[in-house]
Parts: sequence; C-alpha cells; structure tokens
Amino acid sequence: MAENNRAVIKLKEKFAVSILDVKEFRGEVTVTVAREKIVDICRFLKESLQYNLCTDVTAVDYLGKQEPRFMMVYNLYSIPNKDRLRLKAGVPEADCTIDTVSCVWTSANWLEREVYDLMGVQFDGHPDLRRILMADDWVGHPLRKDYPLQGPDREPYKGRLS
Repeated sequence: MAENNRAVIKLKEKFAVSILDVKEFRGEVTVTVAREKIVDICRFLKESLQYNLCTDVTAVDYLGKQEPRFMMVYNLYSIPNKDRLRLKAGVPEADCTIDTVSCVWTSANWLEREVYDLMGVQFDGHPDLRRILMADDWVGHPLRKDYPLQGPDREPYKGRLS
C-alpha cells in the first residue's frame, strides 16, 4: 500500500499541505505535490531519505483533458534502499514554469532542457536553459499536443500519391 511507503509517511509528516495525492499502481508509488514546493521536497528526499538518483524528468500534456495542462514527472531511485518513487507536479498553461531541481540532482540539468525544448516548460533558476535537441531557431515545442502534426509551415500530409 502506498500509504505505508516510508517515503510517503515522511513526506506527509514534513509537507502535509503540499502532498496533493498518493497512488500506487502495480507496486509503483506516485506522489503528486504542489509545484511551489518541488525543490524543498526533492532536497528532503535526497538528503533525508537517500533518493540519490534522478533517473528521468519528463512532462505530460493533458490538452483539453484536465487542468493544469502540464504534469511534470520526476522518476527517483534510492540506490541504498533499492526503492523507486515517482513525483508529479502540475504546471498550468498560463504560468508554464516550475523551479529547477538541477540544484538537487545535477542529472536533472539535461533532462529539464529536454522538457523545455520539446514541451516548453520553463525551469526557473536553471543554469543553462536552452534547446538541446531542436535547432536554436526552431519555432514551437514539438511534443505539445497543439503542435502542428506536419511541423511548422508545412502542408498537411495528403497520403500516398501513387
């Protein structure tokens, strides 16, 4: 049960108002937190609970499905405890920013740049927030659900012509 997970118990003790939801699915625990506290929560997880590896940072675009539109997802791993934890934080379209966690895990640096490049989420305090996959002059963010399927300034695909 997610409620008996040691990280969930400690997070609820220290950040009770910032823990928005806790779920377990197929043995994986996901904790949804307030985006304003993401750095404090991540620092606590690393320093107090030994989640010393940020394995992935990504985002989900829920265009037209739910608010907030974007959900940041942080996959963490505690090497000493052999334990995984997924953190999620909602980011509204109107204020598409969240604080960087690269100050907690340096591995988050390029992962956050990838999210910025492909989804357009801004990371406040990031040491080098610039495109990492797309060309510097690229317009838009190609993994957003409202991005044109054929890319910018391209005619829609009309199917096979032969």
